[in-house]
Amino acid sequence: MAATGSASWQPQEEGLKEICGLLEQQISPSSSADKSQIWQQLQHYSQFPDFNNYLVFILARAEGKSVEIRQAAGLLLKNNLRTAYKLMAPAHQQYIKSELLPCLGAADKHIRSTVGTIVTVVVQLGGILGWPELLQALVNCLDSNDLNHMKGAMDALSKICEDIPQVLDSDVPGLAERPINIFLPRLFQFFQSPHASLRKLSLGSVNQYIMLMPSALYTSMDKYLQGLFVLANDPAVEVRKLVCAAFVQLIEVHPSFLEPHLKNVIEYMLQVNKDTDDEVALEACEFWSAYCDAQLPSENLREYLPRLIPILLSNMVYTDDDESLVDAEEDESLPDRDQDLKPRFHTSRFHGSDDTEDDDDDSFNVWNLRKCSAAALDVLSNVYGDEILPTLLPIIQAQLSASGDEAWKDREAAVLALGAIGEGCINGLYPHLPEIVAFLIPLLDDKFPLIRSISCWTLSRFSKYIVQDSGHQKGYEQFETALMGLLRRILDTNKRVQEAACSAFATLEEEAAEELAPRLEVILQHLMCAFGKYQRRNLRIVYDAIGTLADAVGGELNQPVYLEILMPPLIAKWQQVSNSDKDLFPLLECFTSIAQALGTGFSQFAQPVFQRCINIIQTQQLAKVDPVSAGVQYDKEFIVCSLDLLSGLTEGLGSGIESLVAQSNLRDLLLQCCMDDDSDVRQSAFALLGDLAKVCPVHLHPRLSEFLDIAAKQLNTPKLKETISVANNACWAIGELVVKFRQEISPIVMTVISSLVPILQHAEGLNKSLVENSAITLGRLAWVCPDLVSPHMEHFMQSWCISLSTIRDDVEKEDAFRGLCAMVRANPSGALSSLVFMCKAIASWHEIRSEELHNEVCQVLHGYKQMLKNGAWDQCMSALEPPVKDKLSKYQV
Repeated sequence: MAATGSASWQPQEEGLKEICGLLEQQISPSSSADKSQIWQQLQHYSQFPDFNNYLVFILARAEGKSVEIRQAAGLLLKNNLRTAYKLMAPAHQQYIKSELLPCLGAADKHIRSTVGTIVTVVVQLGGILGWPELLQALVNCLDSNDLNHMKGAMDALSKICEDIPQVLDSDVPGLAERPINIFLPRLFQFFQSPHASLRKLSLGSVNQYIMLMPSALYTSMDKYLQGLFVLANDPAVEVRKLVCAAFVQLIEVHPSFLEPHLKNVIEYMLQVNKDTDDEVALEACEFWSAYCDAQLPSENLREYLPRLIPILLSNMVYTDDDESLVDAEEDESLPDRDQDLKPRFHTSRFHGSDDTEDDDDDSFNVWNLRKCSAAALDVLSNVYGDEILPTLLPIIQAQLSASGDEAWKDREAAVLALGAIGEGCINGLYPHLPEIVAFLIPLLDDKFPLIRSISCWTLSRFSKYIVQDSGHQKGYEQFETALMGLLRRILDTNKRVQEAACSAFATLEEEAAEELAPRLEVILQHLMCAFGKYQRRNLRIVYDAIGTLADAVGGELNQPVYLEILMPPLIAKWQQVSNSDKDLFPLLECFTSIAQALGTGFSQFAQPVFQRCINIIQTQQLAKVDPVSAGVQYDKEFIVCSLDLLSGLTEGLGSGIESLVAQSNLRDLLLQCCMDDDSDVRQSAFALLGDLAKVCPVHLHPRLSEFLDIAAKQLNTPKLKETISVANNACWAIGELVVKFRQEISPIVMTVISSLVPILQHAEGLNKSLVENSAITLGRLAWVCPDLVSPHMEHFMQSWCISLSTIRDDVEKEDAFRGLCAMVRANPSGALSSLVFMCKAIASWHEIRSEELHNEVCQVLHGYKQMLKNGAWDQCMSALEPPVKDKLSKYQV
């Protein structure tokens, strides 16, 4: 297969035959040949410089061959070009491009489609400039009136718009205008084509530019909107779907364009929200949440609510083909398949306020019209509140009272609706809460599993108020009934109900917290019974419920009667799951919560747990460099979960962990984790470093300077915003080391200070917790080394005091203020220009618990009062708001 000049390039007969033969074997389902062998053979051919010429020749010219073989050649060519195009000889590039263009108008649509895909890849790699003939060829085909040519060009153009839209909206040297300006008028024209496929592709292509909004589209917005209204009632489902998608995107990105047409758009959306095609209705349904998020005046939608709400409710009823109906029949005895287990994500430990709430992860479940309608109702209830109840409640009541088995889906949808408005309409619903709960409880025992499961969810949406009311007799009984109802459902035989009940119960646990203590025994009996019978997927939710329970009741759990129920099954599972099994993650997380809750009560279980975490980290660090000798594939989650469990143990056992650390190589492993290239591993490692510094610093001492160095580096990185949680934990850990090692940390003081000051000065753009931790650590450094820090006070005093004012009263804040007092003693003039801010910071204390610190703060204020003569002190005081002055009166100034 020797290469010759491109113009005269001709394939050699036998090469052509061999490649076609291989492709035929590759695609034939009945072929007995070994597929991997064929693949190796094709890879071998790829070494020849003109192999791709053969492939394009087969795609474009092998008329005698089947379309399948020609298509296979095209797909192989596309994959080859992705890796090899830029390395190919220009003559071969040119040959391939010249063969592709005439095929844009091929008679067979599969060939056209394959060519469109390859064209997009070539443009992606070589740009428009690298293929000047392409634009003209596309324009000629679009203008040709020949159906195959128009469809082929439109196919290629739509793929370019979808994959690399920005390419057409950039200046091309030698072209008077951007390519998008040439194509847009032609795309608009195709909106009126008699051929549905051309209408669909042209509209889809224009929609790709809503986000980018090139000036060509901006200036022809009226034309675009007219086109959308013309296509609004298109007979083709795909086109109607794209019209809805366009309106949704426009309202999200450029609501001002739709404002003049809002009435028409809303009317249209109401109509298509009832479309006979579910996918069109789903696209339309996205509009309502998007409208509310766009901050448009809510009155524009208000008058349509009485028509919209019934549509949403009727779309919330299960359709007969909903896959949940099939799943709902799954009995608990059926083992889960691997694909039933959704991927799980462990969130690394984080020290500070601002811990983000985790939303229910629904990404695994299929999004459909039912869920979208419920989400829209939820958003509307949050915007319009109780206003929607007069329209909504009569429908819900009618659906709930529909009797008979055939009406179960209506009853289910009504319960879903009640849950969806549980937050937004709580003021209007609150007086009726006892009736709502009384109504939901019997539904927990309904014969239809999906009614049982949705009733669990809806009940959990009201759990905050159920707990709030448990102070009086009636409310207490209601709480008791809800709690026992959910526990009963946790032991349901149906998997879907188990899942819903366990998740609902975890929500109730978070709200109820210590209220659960008197019922711990019955709760644990139910949870451990579920633990014994659940399949793998739901088992993860039980772990979560057990962990949440431990977080909620804390030390109350530390009683022999509870531990006898809780621990034996968990320990049995712990011994059964291997170190490389991902089912270990939720178990490690669960143990973390238990260790923190039990405190020293966990000592009896600590040794094997500690040792196993060490082993896992060691094995994984080995697997990273040598998976063969480690015997497992590397997976950072094992390290992260093990570090977090060690943190939980450290927090729970306190100095009791000292003997375990002493007998292990944790210090060296931890240093390695602090230097890991993965930010999640580093985040958890610095959290553990800070926890260990608090209770057994002596074991960190031999490598103190290395720990400090690597922690300081986390604060001084150009990518601070991307690794903010790592920086946050590292900053906190430095502070804990400073307090324990005091003068010994002096070599690193200035390095750390120079990283903390910029964080405090640019606080508004950063995570609140990082700013608070920076303020505390700076204060701790000032406390132990005032002589080093105080000469630089005026650079940071103002922004530091502003940050200190936002921190709530606790031990860490006390340390920071000890630093403040130490610095002022060393360099009183350094704070003069920021005195007002310092007074505000002092006034942010609710009460300084430490008498010694209280007196120090008094001395600082009195010192300045004496230092500032001739009315300067009174002038400073008059700059303060009255509440601040009131707070300062505690310090007798």
